[in-house]
Amino acid sequence: MSRWKALPAELDPRVRQLVVRLRRLKDHAGLSMRQLAARTGYSEKSWERYLGGRTLPPREAVTELARACGEHPTRLLALHEVAAEAWRTARENPPPPHTPDSAPGRRALRIALLAGSVTLVLAVCAAVLLAIRLTGTDTDEVSPAKASAPASASPPASPSAPTYTCRLQRTGGHWYAGNSRTQDAVLVDGLAGPEVAEAQCLLRRAGFSPGVIDGIFGPRTEAAVRQLQARAALVVDGIIGPHTWEALRR
Repeated sequence: MSRWKALPAELDPRVRQLVVRLRRLKDHAGLSMRQLAARTGYSEKSWERYLGGRTLPPREAVTELARACGEHPTRLLALHEVAAEAWRTARENPPPPHTPDSAPGRRALRIALLAGSVTLVLAVCAAVLLAIRLTGTDTDEVSPAKASAPASASPPASPSAPTYTCRLQRTGGHWYAGNSRTQDAVLVDGLAGPEVAEAQCLLRRAGFSPGVIDGIFGPRTEAAVRQLQARAALVVDGIIGPHTWEALRR
C-alpha cells in the first residue's frame, strides 16, 4: 500500500473525505501512479495533485478511477459533488492574508479597548461617589446601578457542546448505539458528529478504547480503529469506511 503524505491541514473535511476514498480505492486495487495514469488517461502528475489534495479532481477523473479499480462510480460522484461545492466556496471566500503586524496590532487594539473600559468604569464610579456626597443619597440606592456597569462587560456563556450516549442494541445481526445507523460513511481524523460518536461506542463495545465519547475523531479514536482493523484482518489505515463499519456492527 502507498505511503501517502499527510493532506494539507487547511483542506475542507468534505474534500478530504473524497481524497481519502480515492486513495483507498487506488491502494486496494494495487495500482501504481503510472498504471493509474495508463488506465484513466490522466497523467501521473495530475493524479499526484488530485490525491495530494492540491487540486480537486474533475468529475470525469473520479469516474475513470472508479472504473479502473472495479468500483461503481455512483457513490464517489456523490462525494465529489459535495467536495466540489466546498472547493468552490473556499475559492470564493479565501481567508484574509496574514501580515506580520496583524497579530501585534490586534493585541494592541485589545489592550487599548480594555484600558479605555477601565478608565470609563473608574470615571463612572467617581461621578457616583461625588453625587452621593453632594446629595446625601443613601449608598444602598445607588449600589445596583454601580454593580451593573462591570456586569454588562461580562461575555455571554458559550453554548454547550453536544453530548452523546451509547444505547447499544443488536438488531438484524448488527450492533447499533443509537447515534447513527450509517453503514458506509467515511470517517477520518479531524471529522466530528453523530457518526463519529456511533463508531466510538462500537469501538468501546468491541474492546478498544476511543477515549471520551465526544463525537470527535481524534488520535485515540484513530488508534482504536487501527487496532480493530488489525484484528479483523482489514487494511490498517485508521479510516472508517464500509468494511470497518461491517466489522464494528457485527
